[in-house]
Amino acid sequence: MTNRIAIAPSILAADFAYLADSIAVIADDIDMLHVDVMDGHFVPNISLGPPVIRSLAAATDLYLDCHLMITDPLRYLGALKEAGAHGVTVHIEAVPDPGPVANEATDLGLDFGLVVNPTTPVDAIDPYLELCSMVVVMSVEPGFGGQHFIEAVLPKIERLRESVDSRALPADIQVDGGINLLTAGQARSAGANVFVAGSSVFGADDPLNTVQELRSIVGAES
Repeated sequence: MTNRIAIAPSILAADFAYLADSIAVIADDIDMLHVDVMDGHFVPNISLGPPVIRSLAAATDLYLDCHLMITDPLRYLGALKEAGAHGVTVHIEAVPDPGPVANEATDLGLDFGLVVNPTTPVDAIDPYLELCSMVVVMSVEPGFGGQHFIEAVLPKIERLRESVDSRALPADIQVDGGINLLTAGQARSAGANVFVAGSSVFGADDPLNTVQELRSIVGAES
């Protein structure tokens, strides 16, 4: 099991008019920024792309973890890398054969990972775990922020943790969706070690205190 425990606030929940300022408040206490890229096809919503990532990269040194909720991720990897992305995760539902995308990401110097939706069995990504530096279990339906955590995904996290550890793989296990001060501990107990928190951080009266409480709950060192 990887020793790293990371907090990854999702900028989708931030006020984009004050994005840099909102990030600066918590920057010293988080490990990466989670950046949701949506194309309006794979999911019905449209979010952001390389121009915003480029602005983020200029404003912070934080790792930019780009979650690609798009139908054709291969097409955009070069632009994302050029904009300043550090890692990309793609949905197995969009790319059932992720080998070419993983190879291109590696060639570009991007970390690569796979995402599985709440209703998709873990078996769909198990054959490709060796390609991944990150595997992501969606604990809400992809495409919209502010949803409630789906507890039924906890056994999927447990199974992924067993697969990753039994094969001595270096992949982090990220949980994305509905993570807050009540659900973070559940996800950690199941085996997740990277926690995406959006509304619970950027919607809090005191985002920094919320991040610090999340770190304490999941056992992340400051």
